[in-house]
Amino acid sequence: MASDPISEAGIVAALKKRAEVWIAADDHIAAQTVAVVVAEGMDEEAASLLRSARAKGSRRAVVVVSEVDDEGLLRAVDCEVGGLVRRREATADRLVQVISSVARGAGVVPPDLLGRLLRLSHLRGRTQDPGEARMHRLTRREEEVLKLVAVGLDTREIAERLAYSERTVKNDLAAVTDRFHLRNRSHAVAYAIREGFI
Repeated sequence: MASDPISEAGIVAALKKRAEVWIAADDHIAAQTVAVVVAEGMDEEAASLLRSARAKGSRRAVVVVSEVDDEGLLRAVDCEVGGLVRRREATADRLVQVISSVARGAGVVPPDLLGRLLRLSHLRGRTQDPGEARMHRLTRREEEVLKLVAVGLDTREIAERLAYSERTVKNDLAAVTDRFHLRNRSHAVAYAIREGFI
């Protein structure tokens, strides 16, 4: 989906040649289908395209944007975007890599935006009601795991980085999704950022 037909045609043409992805017709969209939305910025138009994809059944999304400001980053979190790619970095290889990561439940954000995102989430978290925030906290290890999920690491890579077993990492992710009634890893990362936990 795109804000203009030329962008949509370009994305479809780039991905159609790749065996790793399958372009789903509107009547074959399922919850595990990763919607790819192309827009100028993470603005209300992009949010509308994401809502449209969700209405068709998709629960995972990658957004390709020209630029993204602080407000756009927070909007991406609120829209539960799993992957964010700048247009100038949106080669077919990069798109396939991000789509595959999001399909596995990972979250992908350009590394230079991650610091901004964490700073914004920290500022947002400081405006919460302190009593409510204390009731629903993440453990330090859960925070570490979710931060690494947010940069696109898989379970094995997270386990190696933190010197835990893969089972421990999976248990931490399951604990977070169960505790906060979340659907998957991407939703957990989006929720943790939106709530100011990471």
